[in-house]
Amino acid sequence: MKKMRTPYLIFMFLVLSLPILYLVFYSFNAGTTMQGFAGFSFKHYSELWQDTRLIDIVLETGIVALLSSLLATIIGTLGALAIFRVHRRTIKGVLLSLNNVLLVSPDVIIGAAFLILFTTLKLSLGFMTVLLSHIAFSIPIVVLMVLPRLKEMNPDLVLAAQDLGARPTQVLGQVTIPVITPGIVAGFFMALTYSLDDFAVTFFVTGNGFSTLAVEIYSRARQGVSLEINALSTLIFLLSLAIALAYYFINKVGKRAKTPELKEKVK
Repeated sequence: MKKMRTPYLIFMFLVLSLPILYLVFYSFNAGTTMQGFAGFSFKHYSELWQDTRLIDIVLETGIVALLSSLLATIIGTLGALAIFRVHRRTIKGVLLSLNNVLLVSPDVIIGAAFLILFTTLKLSLGFMTVLLSHIAFSIPIVVLMVLPRLKEMNPDLVLAAQDLGARPTQVLGQVTIPVITPGIVAGFFMALTYSLDDFAVTFFVTGNGFSTLAVEIYSRARQGVSLEINALSTLIFLLSLAIALAYYFINKVGKRAKTPELKEKVK
């Protein structure tokens, strides 16, 4: 079984990586299409740097993603705490079901629902409607990331803090939040990823000259994908890879730093 597992994993990584590597390879093509490699060149990266509209859209997409993820993390964490403290199984089940509605509903339906809502409220479509939509569909993700950490938390920690005279805010800030921090961080990054990736919902609620990267790439793709998009995708891929590697090494260093402390405590 173990001998079969390694080739299978290699095959899966190749299937996942080859389209990205293909895109990266042609970002250095001197030609204008991906039909043939005409020679090595950085001209598409130069064109990308000169395309101020696309650069502005990338920055606006990043602002929306960061803001929506931050607000969704705060609201989702508070929501997870509220659900966790509900003791009646029926009410807790209803709340969890309502939380999961946005996760299981098709993006097209969610986008259409938000469009109808914003139109009814007479809100002009643009930055604010996109931000509100991204916050809304990110909150359930954060709740699902934080709830398992709350369930794993030792309840004796809270009881001990209360017995020592800690106020509810102190228990929350000094006991609960540190324990569930990994879940909060995971929820933030999941919300950030969903916001950056989203197309269907954003397509319905964007307007007034505001656009996100996914919508812009789609609109350009209908006229033929420029290798400028390949260059941008390559840069985003390298940035994501750098963040993932940095996170991995930070965790590795943190674990190494904790190992001597644990050994000293054991002694």
